[in-house]
Amino acid sequence: MAAAASASTPQGVAERRGIPAAAFVEDVEAYLRQAGLDVNSALAFLQERLQQYKIVEMKLLAQQRDLQAKIPDIEKCLDIVAALQAKKALGEALIADFELSEGIYSRAKIEDTDSVCLWLGANVMLEYSCDEANALLKKNLENAKASLEILVADLQFLRDQQTITQVTIARVFNWDVHQRRSKQAVKET
Repeated sequence: MAAAASASTPQGVAERRGIPAAAFVEDVEAYLRQAGLDVNSALAFLQERLQQYKIVEMKLLAQQRDLQAKIPDIEKCLDIVAALQAKKALGEALIADFELSEGIYSRAKIEDTDSVCLWLGANVMLEYSCDEANALLKKNLENAKASLEILVADLQFLRDQQTITQVTIARVFNWDVHQRRSKQAVKET
């Protein structure tokens, strides 16, 4: 019962995608007794947990930047495939300028194409029909947007855990200061 009174997690969540939930400490004395820690050990544990949260946050922010860069690229590819299909439907040739090497460009006339090559990464390029490429790119775009939404939710959860941990650190520290002052006052009287 003391555990429930001393620490609680938000909405009963124990973790989210491997990120442990921080427990809000209401009763510092009961928390220290339950954990079997002294004040310095508890503060060291909480500081370490806060550092772990910051490391995970840096990794998630890097993933978020990568996804935010990938989504416009996928959308551009979808636009290009749509332009190719539109030009083919009209029976017109598509004129494109592309870079051969740094500072050297060439102009190409693309006539009646039925397929496109998509760069998959890791030095892999595959040829797809325009319809297959369109379907694959749409699926990749949906997956990237869904991953970004999950990542944003993970970052919000992580920031909440950091805040809870920082508040807990302050509560433990303030409790310790209060205890020391109380002991000092008793000694003086």
